[in-house]
Amino acid sequence: MTDWVPDVLGDGFEQRTLPLGEDAEGAIDATLVRALPAPRLEHRPGGWERFVRGLRGLPAFDDAVPLLDGVDVLYVHGWSDYFFQKRLARFWSSRGARFFALDLRKYGRSLRDGQTPGYIADLTTYDEDIAAALDVIAEDADTSRGPRRLVLMGHSTGGLVLSLWAARHPNVASAVILNSPWLEFQLAPARAAIAPMVELQARLRPLDAAPQVDLGFYTRAQAEVADPDDPMETNPIWRPAQTMAVHAGWLHAILAGHRTVAAGLSITAPVCVLLSARSAIPSRWSEELTSADTVLVVDDIARRALKLGSSVTIERIDGALHDVFLSRRVARDDAYARLERWVTGWARSSGS
Repeated sequence: MTDWVPDVLGDGFEQRTLPLGEDAEGAIDATLVRALPAPRLEHRPGGWERFVRGLRGLPAFDDAVPLLDGVDVLYVHGWSDYFFQKRLARFWSSRGARFFALDLRKYGRSLRDGQTPGYIADLTTYDEDIAAALDVIAEDADTSRGPRRLVLMGHSTGGLVLSLWAARHPNVASAVILNSPWLEFQLAPARAAIAPMVELQARLRPLDAAPQVDLGFYTRAQAEVADPDDPMETNPIWRPAQTMAVHAGWLHAILAGHRTVAAGLSITAPVCVLLSARSAIPSRWSEELTSADTVLVVDDIARRALKLGSSVTIERIDGALHDVFLSRRVARDDAYARLERWVTGWARSSGS
């Protein structure tokens, strides 16, 4: 493995390449990003402190030991995406947790020339990416106060990947937090009918691409609601305005994951699912698209989330986008406040 080097996010972030072997398209890597430790909130002046104090209902650090001391957070991004959310990283690190984010193979920092972006034929293959990340996370972990606890946090497809992983690896994660996880196909009643056709195509021509149906409205909605005082710049190659091409082999893997979730996962850790209060169909541009999930049918996701395990909390956020932490400020503040409330309860009840 390589050493830690400065990350594209700038000061306060480093990255490390995780070699994973080769496939037909060449060398495969994942990339682990870490947020460097943040000072305690009351000693950190400037924009970040103003931002945190602007999140309504969030308490400042008053304890000698930060609330999340001994906690490691591993974040996994969604489809056609990569990690760039500095604000989310600082939410965790400012409370004492070590924050890491994983750009999966063929995404973002891990995308190499000649590779099919985001392509995977079996979601269990990501076990290799996650195992490599956890090995690095464990290397310099401080266990002087006892075993560290792992919090998994996934967005959209990353939420599906981590849910399946947590079910296959019981008692490894201490908590699972999902931001609009893709737990069910958008045309849920048609999944059973579609799956055999997709399976056949995946066997015969796995790299066949479906027609592009994304009109770029989700990207436009994020730009419309962006906070000018806290901008987020993204790489358009790693996160295109229209999603990356959908290939038959990849879609078959996703549908298989949905089928597994539908059968029930029995995740042993408590789960928190954050979702928008409503969905909107992005057939044409309207202001409605700036305050709804235009990617998933959130009511279907809320129902499917109950199949994840025996302890599931569902938080519905009015006005939120598909990525609830990229929503308009009012909804975003609500999302962070709900996350804070859930994490605080979890940390205190689990002996932090």
